[in-house]
Amino acid sequence: MLKAYKYRIYPTKEQEEYFAKVFGCVRFIYNKMLHDKIEYYKQTGEMLNNTPAQYKKEYSFLKEVDSLALANAQLNLEKAYKNFFRDKKIGFPKFKKKKGYQSYTTNN
Repeated sequence: MLKAYKYRIYPTKEQEEYFAKVFGCVRFIYNKMLHDKIEYYKQTGEMLNNTPAQYKKEYSFLKEVDSLALANAQLNLEKAYKNFFRDKKIGFPKFKKKKGYQSYTTNN
């Protein structure tokens, strides 16, 4: 049985900056990968299998944050993209916005 825990934290200034970077990078990589998937599908009619590691060469700021958070963003996008093609009623994945609820998942 899997359990999930929610924690309320009171971060220091350095930790707040780090979390802001992680939130931004996770949102950026999700949106960039979704954009690339859409463009690739328009051109070829096939699904693109891309990873966050492919973008780290071009965008060096992605190296500063937790790689597992970026990998989980990729997994979330893959799941949303496949669910859309499985059942059109689910709806196409939406781009993430800066405003509103921000979160990320990492692994221990």
